[in-house]
Amino acid sequence: MFNKFVFYDTETTGIHKDFSQIIQCGSILTDSNFTNLDEQNIGSSPLPWIIPQPRAMLTNKKINQFKSNTSHYQMMKEIQHKWKEWAIDEPSVFITYNGHAFDEELIRRQLWCNLLEPYITNTNGNGRLDLMLMIHNIASFFSDEISIPFFEGGPSYSIKLEHLASEHGIDVSDAHDAISDCKFMIGLCKKIKKELPEVFESFINISTKDGIKNLLYSEEFLALGEVHRRHAFQYPVVICGADNSRPNDICFYDLSFDPDEILDLDFTEINKMIQGGGRDLPLKKYKINKTIPVCSSKYLNKKDHFDIDHDELQRRAEIVKNNKDFQTKVSQAMEDRLMNFPEPDYVEGTIYSGGFPSYRDKDLMQEFHACEDVEHLVKISRNFEDDRYRILAERIICSNYDADIPSDVQERYLALTHERTQTDGKWGSIEKSLNDIEKLLNEKEDKEDQIILKATKEKLLSMKQ
Repeated sequence: MFNKFVFYDTETTGIHKDFSQIIQCGSILTDSNFTNLDEQNIGSSPLPWIIPQPRAMLTNKKINQFKSNTSHYQMMKEIQHKWKEWAIDEPSVFITYNGHAFDEELIRRQLWCNLLEPYITNTNGNGRLDLMLMIHNIASFFSDEISIPFFEGGPSYSIKLEHLASEHGIDVSDAHDAISDCKFMIGLCKKIKKELPEVFESFINISTKDGIKNLLYSEEFLALGEVHRRHAFQYPVVICGADNSRPNDICFYDLSFDPDEILDLDFTEINKMIQGGGRDLPLKKYKINKTIPVCSSKYLNKKDHFDIDHDELQRRAEIVKNNKDFQTKVSQAMEDRLMNFPEPDYVEGTIYSGGFPSYRDKDLMQEFHACEDVEHLVKISRNFEDDRYRILAERIICSNYDADIPSDVQERYLALTHERTQTDGKWGSIEKSLNDIEKLLNEKEDKEDQIILKATKEKLLSMKQ
């Protein structure tokens, strides 16, 4: 049982997880009744090699951060310090909206790029919940209790945070501000907990790996709900296998398919399903280290979500659970999957591929954060065992200090800023962004939009010099 929640949201320079930057992060700590205990609202200036995307700036409106005196390094240190402080006495659940796909990935990468601990939200007993994925389940099974807004009048749904907040009487005049979006999430959680207390508690429980495992191996079949292309899909499922080589990867069996027609398939056919994937197949792959939009079927208030009677679905679930041979074949097929992830070309993308820091490098990171002497910071950077941390340390040094930087470090830094600002790549292009701004200036008549676009143009032009 968790007694504290941390709601957080970010505003960024773009949507590419490796080459965009957080320029505002809002966080609110609450108790289990959603009483505000503390909050942090912090922003930073863009790093010299980060290209602000005009459409992103139109969305978040944070052009004031172009002239911020807070560095990105300082902002990320303060975020880490505050979050650790909030969770030091007892674990907290970190709650985002679409965070597992975006916000949390940026937070992790940018903590890591600043030589800070990237996994605060799921270590030391903390949990993590993507509220958007909970809404997937609610839209699929509980839309009578929690109204889901329609997209442009229907019949499809809109599950945008500001649309949901507006649907439930929450003022959305300041949408796309990080702190305001946190307040929207809190308002939604209050509503869900009031109308669906058991479902809400279930999702809080599955915010940890132990919690999701307890649900996966419970007696009742499970109700998996997804919103795909604005339409809700309902699946009755039961766990039927896992990848022992990748402990986070599990497989559900869709009980809409008669087990008598599937369970005796040979390994080749099962392997073909696992390799292929797809929404309409009886085997569905998920990761337990991210929110799965699933709850126990015992919480369903209606019995007509599926075309098959609940008693029959439960009977099928028992058949799948008791067929160890089928589970073995599914698990083996999960392990045999071809996982062809290309090696990252740039250091920003190597957070998951390069391994964890050695104990020596961890100690050097702590020494680095405690030091303000440039000469000693450079000495620390040269002593990292993992060359990635030397590269990241040099970036921190050069973007936070002007004097006493050795020529070889300066040259590498100048090469980085030249590549990212004067050439076209995955990080974007100043010229393309400037062209985009000119088009948008002709399209947008709103005065505030014009101000934002002109400020972004000024920022981009300053980066070309």
